[in-house]
Amino acid sequence: MQYGFGSGALFGVNTAANSTPLRFGALQDVSLDFSFSIKELRGQYQFPLSVARGAGKITGKAKTANISARAFNDLFFGQTLTTGKIATAIDESGTIPTTPFTVTAANGATFVDDLGVYDGATGIPFVKVASAPATGQYSVSGTGVYTFAAADTGKTVRLNYTYTVAASGNKITITNQALGAAPYFTCVLNEVYEGNALTVKLNKCVASKLAIATKLEDFIIPEFDFEVMADGSNNIGSISIDAM
Repeated sequence: MQYGFGSGALFGVNTAANSTPLRFGALQDVSLDFSFSIKELRGQYQFPLSVARGAGKITGKAKTANISARAFNDLFFGQTLTTGKIATAIDESGTIPTTPFTVTAANGATFVDDLGVYDGATGIPFVKVASAPATGQYSVSGTGVYTFAAADTGKTVRLNYTYTVAASGNKITITNQALGAAPYFTCVLNEVYEGNALTVKLNKCVASKLAIATKLEDFIIPEFDFEVMADGSNNIGSISIDAM
């Protein structure tokens, strides 16, 4: 007799040659659902004369707290993964000086997008304009130079923007691909309890959903959904169980 306990270990390996195997870190839970449609043959009586299986379907769902750029790309997006990242400056503090009434973002050299400016004392947002800002307004250049009105001299402001970091992190560039394009991967689930193991190997899978949800006072637990198909040899996979 065999029992199971805990979330086990889940691995995914892109089916491309020499792909790096990836483990779903801090795994919270996994579910694998095996289902078939049922077709009934009926006559004039209440119960069917025969029942046959129709189309089969295997779906999986995993929740993992590990946020991995390589796992996201190799198992879900299948696009371009590069070193470097887009970072975000949140409420970076600055004080509006006298002429020329400008505040330069600390990361202005790699500035990407403006995300707004707020009054440091009141929290009221400044209004963005193309040029020549009046009181309560600002304009910004492509190099992260924020320009304000002379009447706002001396005010503390909070800058919000994105910028690039070339030497650290990873970035997945998502492009609009043709229908049908997707990475395929092999999935292996292993669960051990009291010395007995359950191992499920699914030869060819494709991801259908990646959900990233945040919550106040809680961890981000991405949800990864996938579906299973037959491989090139018309095999689905295997289930190994220690006990009979």
